[in-house]
Amino acid sequence: MPDFHHARIDWDERGLPLSREFDDVYFSPDSGIDETRHVFLAGNDLAEAFAALPQQSQFCIGETGFGTGLNFLCAWQLFERTAPAGTRLHFVSVEKFPLARPDLERALALWPDLAPFTQQLLEQYIAIHPGFQRLVFDSGRVVLTLMVGDAQDCLPELDARIDAWFLDGFAPAKNPEMWNTELIAQLARLSHPGTTLATFTSAGFVRRALNDAGFRIKRVPGFGKKWEMSKGVFEGEATLQASPWYARPRYQPALREALVIGAGLAGCASAASLAARGWQVTLLERHEAIAQEASGNPQGVLYLKLSAHGTPLSRLIVSGFGHTRRLLQRLELGVDWQGCGVLQLAFDGQEAKRQAKLADAFPHQLLHSLDRQQAEDLAGVALPAGGLYYPEAGWVHPPALCRLLAAHPNIRLRPHCEALELHREDGLWCAYANGQRLAIAPVVVLAGAAEVLRFPQTVDLQLKRIRGQISCLPATPLSAGLRTVLCAEGYVAPPRCGEHTLGASFDFHSDDLEPTVAEHQGNLRLLEEISPDLTSRLQAERLDPATLQGRAAFRCTSPDYLPIVGPLADSAAFAKTYAVLSKDARQVPDITAPWLDGLYINSGHGSRGLITAPLSGELLAAWLDDEPLPVPRSVAEACHPNRFSLRQLIRRQKA
Repeated sequence: MPDFHHARIDWDERGLPLSREFDDVYFSPDSGIDETRHVFLAGNDLAEAFAALPQQSQFCIGETGFGTGLNFLCAWQLFERTAPAGTRLHFVSVEKFPLARPDLERALALWPDLAPFTQQLLEQYIAIHPGFQRLVFDSGRVVLTLMVGDAQDCLPELDARIDAWFLDGFAPAKNPEMWNTELIAQLARLSHPGTTLATFTSAGFVRRALNDAGFRIKRVPGFGKKWEMSKGVFEGEATLQASPWYARPRYQPALREALVIGAGLAGCASAASLAARGWQVTLLERHEAIAQEASGNPQGVLYLKLSAHGTPLSRLIVSGFGHTRRLLQRLELGVDWQGCGVLQLAFDGQEAKRQAKLADAFPHQLLHSLDRQQAEDLAGVALPAGGLYYPEAGWVHPPALCRLLAAHPNIRLRPHCEALELHREDGLWCAYANGQRLAIAPVVVLAGAAEVLRFPQTVDLQLKRIRGQISCLPATPLSAGLRTVLCAEGYVAPPRCGEHTLGASFDFHSDDLEPTVAEHQGNLRLLEEISPDLTSRLQAERLDPATLQGRAAFRCTSPDYLPIVGPLADSAAFAKTYAVLSKDARQVPDITAPWLDGLYINSGHGSRGLITAPLSGELLAAWLDDEPLPVPRSVAEACHPNRFSLRQLIRRQKA
């Protein structure tokens, strides 16, 4: 991402920020906060709109130019003052050059009236990297989706229904790309009849382009020395469309009750995202407590396995990493997680070449290369090579994250409940075990890893289980000097509660979850490859693999390594409805997909669950509540369950 960098800021004699890129001010020199309230809040009649919101409804603001976040904070403050309880605010904004955190803190210090909101934004302003970044405030009542990148790239990828627009790029004369007809067409695509719009500019070409796109624009008195500004309302037709097999299901249950099957990380994340939106969630778990299988390891690694080519999986990982990293701020440092960084060793020439491409493709703040000496100085142990360092990453105690997610008062955990059958009866989903009904709800989320395949509704999904075993090594005074997670073919983490976690093996064939001596031995060989010095510090040659503690669990992954997240359709009816695709894949029948009303899935996260599962919970809730998607639309489609049925039809055409 060669274009990415933080905003380059100059500060004038009054302490106001100026953009070096665009040679323009971020807000009015007279009073930025008063300008925001006049132009954007009053210009969109937001006080009245917020106050009129029905219970359990939401309001979505779209913005071009996040800047210092002043508009967001003022909108949040007004929402808190005027909106009824039980309503939610979504704020979707795009920013090509986000401010570095110290600059953001300095700029927002100008507005003490916003201090309670500013502090929360600053606490969450972590791991802000290119792509869609989701920040959650006030227990989920206020959600910011910050699209980091060029507006012309981000807005076409946005799947949302905007109720009010803040057009706040730098002045048209300074930043013409933010005001062109292609971008304005995207505003129209994302709007619906009645969507309002306000902007500080009254430039004629901007007003004409907005009118041509379907907005009825008028000039009104501006703020301060600006005689006029523009405001308007969208009177065109809603055009937000997707291919029918990826379109949003229209089923909305009368009762906001959901059943989540499986209380690992994916299930707890799904339950948490729904609970934050007011859903009453029953969480079924076959074991005695949450996080007993793959999510139960003592240490998991925030490991970003990326591609330099901007694949959907890479984009999901960068967005998911940021979301998880912000969640971890709520856990106990040193016991539940540690932001100690992750070092991926360049263990051979091919890996070194791959890492060099990644270092060129991603921002330095996300990852950068270290030579051997730099890597050793950082890690605190001798290493066979340098590598790629992820400074904001680290290790996590997955059960602690699961407990955090499942702790919402709207979530009721039902342990020792294994759903073996799922039937729809009188418009509700019923989960059964051995003829006994366990739970009933209008909405069900299948989050039980590969166990979701036991239900006939998932017949066309493709998941595989991979056994993995970790070994727990007692820390020594010398091994405690390890300061970062080390990864090669395996990984080893700094100690937690007196133990290092080492792993993990890969076994595609075994169904046995009893730890084996052979795999402990294999893990010790991985340790030797990572660092002979650390192996010596751990006195590994004296360790008896037969007495080592460890645990084995199944990773669950899909053939394309993307998770499976979203609504489920009837596979037989899908094949019949879209049979024309088997003859001509370019055909797009205008027929609604045969959805299984209220049935959703969140599974297939493989070894990346710490990074992808929490954000996938947000994605799943966005599908259910018709909210802005937290990832680019192409990424959401790449994760969609219908991708498998679609590929089967297209393969028939090629056969």
